[in-house]
Parts: sequence; structure tokens; C-alpha cells
Amino acid sequence: MTTQFPTPAPEYSPQPPKRLTRSRTDSWIGGVCGGLAEYLGWNANLVRILFVASCLLPGPQFLLYIALWIIIPKG
Repeated sequence: MTTQFPTPAPEYSPQPPKRLTRSRTDSWIGGVCGGLAEYLGWNANLVRILFVASCLLPGPQFLLYIALWIIIPKG
């Protein structure tokens, strides 16, 4: 008769939560688009193109960028 022991559960090491920070390495003006791209896992140039395209539409996009520049901490 063989005795089977339960296999131990694999070690779980939680990853630290993702934080939205301005990019230090991929920064053109304030690092906001680069930081958003890092947070979302996107290409920074795609985020910049989307931001510029959104500025062609009516709305406070530029003011939102300035507010994010002030609010989001430097990474």
C-alpha cells in the first residue's frame, strides 16, 4: 500500500500593484503620455497620436493634460 501525500501549493508571490506615474525615460514634454502607455502596456507613440488626434475635437483635452502633468507623480 502506498501513501500519497498532498502536494504543497505553489508559492504565491503577489506583484506590487501598478501605479500610474509619469515616465522618466519616455518623455517628450511632461511624461504623461509615456506614463499612460507604460501603465496600459501600449506603445507611447500610439498614446501621443491619440492625444493629438483628440485635441482636434472640441473639449478640454489640453487642460486635462496639464492637470495630469500636475497630479501624476514622477516615476
